[in-house]
Parts: sequence; structure tokens; C-alpha cells
Amino acid sequence: MDRRCPFLNAETMTAARPSSLLPRSRGVFCNRTLNFRSLRAIGYDMDYTLIDYRVDVFERQVFQFARERFLAQGWPVESLAFDPGMVARGLVIDTELGNMVKANRFGLVRRAQHGTAPLDFSRQRQVYSGTIVDLAEPRWVFLNTLFSLSEGCLYAQMVDLLDQGRLPGAMGYRDLYGQVRAMVDAQHLEGRLKDQIIAAPESCVVLDPEIPLTLLDQRHAGKKLLLITNSDWNFSAAMMAYAFDPFLPDGMGWRDLFDLVIVGARKPDFFTARAPFFEVVTGDGLLRPAQGPLRPGAAYMGGSAAQVERDLGIEGDEILYVGDHMFGDVHASKSTLRWRTALILRELETEVAALEAFAREEKLIAAKMDEKERLEAQLSQVRLSLQRLRWQYGPQPAETSAQLEARIQELRTQLLPLDGEIAPLARAASELTNSRWGLLTRAGNDKSHLARQVERYADVYTSRVSNFLYASPFVYLRSPRGSLPHDPSSPGGSALAMAPEPAD
Repeated sequence: MDRRCPFLNAETMTAARPSSLLPRSRGVFCNRTLNFRSLRAIGYDMDYTLIDYRVDVFERQVFQFARERFLAQGWPVESLAFDPGMVARGLVIDTELGNMVKANRFGLVRRAQHGTAPLDFSRQRQVYSGTIVDLAEPRWVFLNTLFSLSEGCLYAQMVDLLDQGRLPGAMGYRDLYGQVRAMVDAQHLEGRLKDQIIAAPESCVVLDPEIPLTLLDQRHAGKKLLLITNSDWNFSAAMMAYAFDPFLPDGMGWRDLFDLVIVGARKPDFFTARAPFFEVVTGDGLLRPAQGPLRPGAAYMGGSAAQVERDLGIEGDEILYVGDHMFGDVHASKSTLRWRTALILRELETEVAALEAFAREEKLIAAKMDEKERLEAQLSQVRLSLQRLRWQYGPQPAETSAQLEARIQELRTQLLPLDGEIAPLARAASELTNSRWGLLTRAGNDKSHLARQVERYADVYTSRVSNFLYASPFVYLRSPRGSLPHDPSSPGGSALAMAPEPAD
């Protein structure tokens, strides 16, 4: 593809497609009603938000650079390799035990591995019975962004080395995590990785010609656009020019889209603390202390969201912030400033596609579970009748004890093959998209811990920024009607659908 394509050529005219023709995986999903017409400003993160990276390439390079640094210190890590299937966003590192766990929305562990070895069900129950994953405790580290994949993969493999007694010095799992985190963070701060990406962005950046058009629509609809990123000026300018400039009208550059550009923002502190702004005054990133109010169209480093609100005359729910980091982008801006929030979950497209492909099997599981629940309900009633007969209380059954025991055996006989049919289907459902960890938003039959965070802090979520193109900057996004198990429209909305005692 010629990167210097005209503004609306065949590549970008896909914007003419109505949203009804888009796959569901490209939808914008709404937790809390959001009227775009009431928004006066939209802020964007850059990395994995406006700029999408090839995860296997980017995180593999971070992994390799961190491994090289450990090798230089004499650590025996030469055989370690990046495996994108080993970890996933939304997992939690247990720094006390050297485990990686997947928890449900209540914080109960549903899957776990020690180092790189999965824990079987009995061992997992033994280790985590009565344990609640509480992210407020320092024991737990939430892998809440795609940047976490290299960190999690490296830590899991180094736990194996620690258990084998091959790492230098005396340390525990928590100390090891600190070493890994420091080494991975160093790769993002040092210039080597970024210089490599700037030199060959085509190897790492996924171009999306629809994102510039999305922002043009929003800008011409009267929204002030803000770029707020933790990346430095040189890297941000190079990435934005590569990904945006070829798809903008002649004579327009990426800077022309934004009312404010803020680099080195230090999120989440940008949303919660106050720091001075420095203005970027030259193309190579020369800085000077900012004087007076922030100037429209200028670029700055550092600063605080409080001054952005004050100088723009906009605050709270008049601003939507869009980012990929659950804590640094969405949680901090929502909790502190009450900004509206949108979370970018790139994996959502794969997840929704997998669920749609599994729809027939999902219906089959539901039908078989309905049958299982019907038989279990009957079994529960027969057992209750036998109990009353034996203890001579309450309404007495017409059947004899022998007849009731025979009926119990008959029902159990019907349940056994049904369980055998459900088990492989349920196993297949639990391995969708990732054989180790399953779907991003599910943990067993429940929502995952990540899904709970998404519900709590993200007003809307979607797989990529360009999905807003099809919603338009005038959309009124309405959340679905909430439901509880007792609602007639909910699965399990009848008394018979309560979870009965399993057959034993």
C-alpha cells in the first residue's frame, strides 16, 4: 500500500459502511449511558490506543532486551523465550507464592499456575481456599495492559529458575518480581527500544487509516481533542507522524488535529497530583517552563489534568478520556476527576469472534444444563421425600423407602452420561482464545476480575479507536437494562432455575 495515499481513496472509503454492516466485534459496548453530543473534549492515550503495535513483535523485543540485561549481570536466562500464550491481560501475579492466577469478579481464584506449570484443581483449591484477590494489597500485581505481557512471561519463567536454585543471591518471589519489573521498566525508559521502533515502524506498528478520519469527524463536530501520553516527545512525534500524516488531507499534519498535546504525562499522577508544564518549543523536543495558560495547538510535557480543566474551561463529565490502561488511564481519570472513560481492549475482536463461532456449542451446553438442572431438581425432591419418610415429619410421600431409593438411583444414572456430554463442551468453552487462561472476560461461568474492573471504571469499551467512526460523534450510547437473577428476563429467573445441590 502506498502510505502517501489521498485522503479519501479506496482504502479509507470504508468509512461509508453503515455501522449495521460492521461485525459485532467492532462494536462500542456501553456500561453507562454516554451522550457524545454533551462531550466538549475527548482525550486520547497514544500507545496501544491511537497507535496499535504488533504485540508479539513489541513485547518480544522488550522481553529480549530485559533478558540481555539479566545476562549481562550473570543470570542464567539465555534459554528463556517470549511466549505470548503463557500470559494474558487481566491475570494477577501472586508475588507471595510466585503464582499467576485468574480470578473471577469476586476475587476468587479460578485458574492458577506456579511459574510456568499450571496448578491442577485440587492443588489450586488447597492453595487458594479462602483467599480473596484484593488488588489493594501489595501481594497482588494486576496485568492490566498489553505492556504487561513481557513482564508476566519473564517472571513466570524466572520463578522456575528460582525454584531450581539457579538465580544468584538470596531472594523470594516478591524480590524476584521487583527485579523483573525494574528490568522491564528500564526497557521502556531507555532509548534503545524506541530508537529501534522509530527506525523501522513498519515492523511494529499496525496502521489504521480510519483513526485519523475518526478524529477529524470529532474535531469538526466541535470537540476539543487532547493527546495525553506518557511517552516522550521524540517517540510520540515519530509514531504519530507515521500513523496519521499519510491519511490526513494535503497540507495537514497530526499536530493540527489536537488542541493540546501532552507528552511525558506521568499517568496516573497526571490525574491525581499537580506538577508544572514545560512547553515543547522545537521539533527535537527542546523544553522551556510554560508561562501563563496553556496555548491551543501547543505541545507540553508533564503538568496536571487540573490545569487542563482550568485553562480549557471544561471539567468532569464534559471530557471523555480514551486509553488502554485500566488503572493509569481509566481508573485514575474516573475516580479522581469524574471524567467519562472509554477503554480500548484490542483482544475484544478475537474474543467476540470466538464466542460467535462457538454459539452452536454454547446453545448445546445451555440445553444440556437445563436438562441437568431439571433432573437435579427432581433428585433433590426425591431425597427430601426419603428424608421425611425416615424421620417421620412433614407431608409423607406415597412411595415406599425402597421405591424412593430406586428413583434416586434412576435419576443418578441419567445424570452420569449427561455430565459426560457436558464436560468436553465446557472444557472447550474454557479454552477459547487461550488454552491456558480462556477468555479475557470470563472466569469459569462467571465474569473475570478484569471484566469487573471494566464494568466499574469504563463507561464504554471497544476494540479500537476507529470503531467510534461508525458510531459518529453525535451518537447517544445507552447501556443495557441491568438485571438480577430474580428478574423474569434473566436466565435463572424462575424458582426452578436456582442452583440445586449437585448429585453425589
